[in-house]
Amino acid sequence: MRPERGDHRLPYLPNCSLLWAELPLTERPAAARAAGFDAIELWWPWSQPVPPSADVDALVEAVGEAGVQLVALNLYSGDLAGPDSGVLSVPGRQQEFHDNLPVVADIARRLGVSGFNAPYGNRIDGVDPAEQDELAVANLLAAAKELDAVGGTVLVEPMSGPKPNPIRSAADAAAVVERARSAGAANVAVLCDLYHLATNGEDLDTVVDFVDLFAHVQIADAPGRGQPGTGHLDLPRHLRALEAAGYDGWVSLEYKPVGATDESLAWLPVPRRAAGPSRPRIHYAGGAA
Repeated sequence: MRPERGDHRLPYLPNCSLLWAELPLTERPAAARAAGFDAIELWWPWSQPVPPSADVDALVEAVGEAGVQLVALNLYSGDLAGPDSGVLSVPGRQQEFHDNLPVVADIARRLGVSGFNAPYGNRIDGVDPAEQDELAVANLLAAAKELDAVGGTVLVEPMSGPKPNPIRSAADAAAVVERARSAGAANVAVLCDLYHLATNGEDLDTVVDFVDLFAHVQIADAPGRGQPGTGHLDLPRHLRALEAAGYDGWVSLEYKPVGATDESLAWLPVPRRAAGPSRPRIHYAGGAA
């Protein structure tokens, strides 16, 4: 597989929480495979941090039977469709976060997952932001230690939208990652979501300044969060810039399809959908505290 002239060589994977959402969860890995992909990612697919074991088994079996690699998985994040934007920094929700970690680690062992997004969470009225930031780092250290055993990297992602999540820029995420690394968790990195950054007004030409901290990249066009070509972002140019700056990991298609999912993929030639035998793992530095 060779990219078109002027294209990057970074491999793509679909986010199966947004793509093929018209299908049951356990049918989406096979749909991704049928579309030509050999790797996928998922948000946390259940409403609770510890789902029924039968539900976990069904997902693991579906991924295995489809013959795709589950590369990245969100940690439990609360009600993302409702008021929450993660639980990492939210007082009173530590037990949910910690109860989720062994479940995630078990899925990782069974499927070889290497990236784990830990959505930060909202600012809470009446709570000192510094207290929330201390809690976030403590929870990151716990996740990094638990997932170190499976070769996992914990990811911190800037978010857009009306919820009061304070991680809005590449610099915001980098500061959290550097604080966790300074505390001894080497396997923590930035998830660079170009859609969220652009929506927050960040100059995407400057995000390469933080590329050494990036372990995963997600894209959607803006405005609208549709597939490339539905908005105004020059995503190929920004991906070329990231690759030229040293990024060599995955590019996740984390968009809301305009039209049916398969039709929304028409911009991406089928030969560019399979990463092949040299597909990367999400970067792992190791050595959690």
